[in-house]
Amino acid sequence: MWLAKIVVTYKRGILNPEAKTIQHALETLGYQDIDGLESGKYFEVRLKAGLKQTQAEQAVREICDRVLSNPVIQQYTFELEEADL
Repeated sequence: MWLAKIVVTYKRGILNPEAKTIQHALETLGYQDIDGLESGKYFEVRLKAGLKQTQAEQAVREICDRVLSNPVIQQYTFELEEADL
């Protein structure tokens, strides 16, 4: 079985309202030394064991491009590992 650990974030220059809200809340709580904050989403996708690594990587890229991210404003990274889950 393959385990893909995926992180989706906004591209640089794209407004991230969730991150701005969190940063403002932290500043309100007295954390004045924060110079910036970014937020994102984390996903774990398990793929069937019969796939070759290149097939699993291609499937993860397609999943990210078509469902988990908006390629116009977001970017993603992923790690793929064999897992015995």
